[in-house]
Amino acid sequence: MHLVQQILFIILAAAAIYIFAKKIVEMRRNILLGRDEDLNDNKSQRWKNMALLALGQKKMFKRPVPAILHLFVYAGFIIINAEILEIFLDGALGMHRLFAPMLGGLYAFLIGFFEILAALVLIGCAIFLARRNILKVKRLNMAELKGWPREDANLILITEIILMALFLTMNTADQSLQKLGAEHYTPTAPFWITSNFTGIFSGMSAGTLVAIERTCWWLHIIGVFAFLNYLPYSKHFHILLAFPNAYYSKLIPQGEAKNMPEIQNEVLYMMEPDKAPPTPAEPAEHKNFGAKDVTDLSWKNLLDAYSCTECGRCTSVCPANLTGKKLSPRKIMMDTRDRLEEMGKNINANKEFIPDGKQLINDYITVEELRACTTCQACVEECPVMIDPLSIIMQLRRSLVMDDSNAPPEWNLMFGNIENNMAPWKFSPDDRDAWTQG
Repeated sequence: MHLVQQILFIILAAAAIYIFAKKIVEMRRNILLGRDEDLNDNKSQRWKNMALLALGQKKMFKRPVPAILHLFVYAGFIIINAEILEIFLDGALGMHRLFAPMLGGLYAFLIGFFEILAALVLIGCAIFLARRNILKVKRLNMAELKGWPREDANLILITEIILMALFLTMNTADQSLQKLGAEHYTPTAPFWITSNFTGIFSGMSAGTLVAIERTCWWLHIIGVFAFLNYLPYSKHFHILLAFPNAYYSKLIPQGEAKNMPEIQNEVLYMMEPDKAPPTPAEPAEHKNFGAKDVTDLSWKNLLDAYSCTECGRCTSVCPANLTGKKLSPRKIMMDTRDRLEEMGKNINANKEFIPDGKQLINDYITVEELRACTTCQACVEECPVMIDPLSIIMQLRRSLVMDDSNAPPEWNLMFGNIENNMAPWKFSPDDRDAWTQG
């Protein structure tokens, strides 16, 4: 019987890992559809950012209550995975509590610590569910979260509660079997939480307890493998992507926008014609100014889209959104990810991308949304995993203005004044200085 379970576990684990790896390769391909961008400078600062922002969750603590709850869930989820290592080895080797004889009294201490974390995860997830569905926190119930995004968040929280409950039930049954001296159940010191609840199984036979313990063990590991393969389709993939996203976050001051060399050179050649290069025999192929679709964005922009937690902190501080405008930085990231996923499915079906007549502007993100942005950087400052919605907004807006000549009349008036008067106002330099006379 143990051999059958061992074989089934190995088949299940191999299938889960293969499917997960295949999806990761696909997502990496999708991210690399973006333009190249060199973000390998100042590695020491980048490692520091990753440690403080992704691992230490530094920016989360601007809002202490959800930050502490999130820390419980996050730390518990990550650290309890150390126990998954033992479960994995037990399943592959046909063993039970492989590390217990090796670690002695330390083993019970570690399992007890894991149980406390599991209880904190369970409590934290229950509170998060209440915040979303009972208290209805505004940023967690906005229009862009209707449908699947809200269901996704609830599903993940419920799944984590179930996994932690299975872990604790499994340990309780194990402790009861130890008291009965059941075969294969290695005696350990009492676990900190579950040893106090063995009474709920009093009077049960060893066979029944083994069935409960084994059922919880199998459901727990199947749930872990299912959760692993669900992550890439969920906003909760930020559990993994927060680390590279924090590492590759921009190090330049937030208010510093990237200039476009092509435009800078055109201005330079207009002012100093002698520096202009010879006119080529054949005109160069037109290069998009800004971005119309996800392939015009950089790979970092696309990594941002996959890393978005949909927490809504960006939108909750956006002054445009707060005044009733349609712009939501969170929706910008969600739309970018949706378009990228759609493009990836197109490539999967056709082995290459077949134009589908769609683009990010208009089909996903409206002109009204883009024009509402004040470029105040509030969304960038607020994001706990260093996502930069403003970079995407600016590139899409550049395409509208510079490729499509699509700008509001007041913008065009300003552009004309800058071109003719070297200032946003309609007065010439001489007229602007007239106030100094007399």
